[in-house]
Amino acid sequence: MKMKNDRKNNSIFYEEQQFRQAWVWIIIIFPILNLWYIAIQELIFGNLVGNSNASKEMIFIFWLGFGVLFPLFFYKLKLITNVRQDGIYVRFVPFHFSFKKIQLDNLKRHYVRAYDPIGEYGGWGIKYGKMGKIYNVSGNSGVQLEFMDKKGILIGSQKPEQLNNAIEHYLKNHVKTEFNIEERRRKI
Repeated sequence: MKMKNDRKNNSIFYEEQQFRQAWVWIIIIFPILNLWYIAIQELIFGNLVGNSNASKEMIFIFWLGFGVLFPLFFYKLKLITNVRQDGIYVRFVPFHFSFKKIQLDNLKRHYVRAYDPIGEYGGWGIKYGKMGKIYNVSGNSGVQLEFMDKKGILIGSQKPEQLNNAIEHYLKNHVKTEFNIEERRRKI
């Protein structure tokens, strides 16, 4: 099967995912709007809100940190999954400054699966659960990688079938002397 190369880094598969679920932003936006209201009332109009005796400097710092920088930070969070000719890479921006290569030396198998982000891993992000590590930002499907040492990595994806096919393509075309998935599967 000939896979189409994507525009990013001559990739077999490339996907960027961000926290864009409406319910997440609803949870975040109400406290932020409240903070903006307080900052505008106290810093611009000079009206005291509540019975706080915080200084204008403290209100400004709090507003800047939680009213501006935190939402911007959250907006910029993204998971990049990249299957290239030389391996599988993930990057969780801004926590990873560069791509993390997932070593496939002892890969046992890979498959598409549905999962419960909260029940199995405690939410979204970079997490650990019974089946190993997960990289995800939304949804409930991805590709499970199982290794010979019983560890696992789940890569959440909005296109799990395409990701799984790209991994299969990579494995079939990888240098046979370095890694041969079929030979490893027969040994199990």
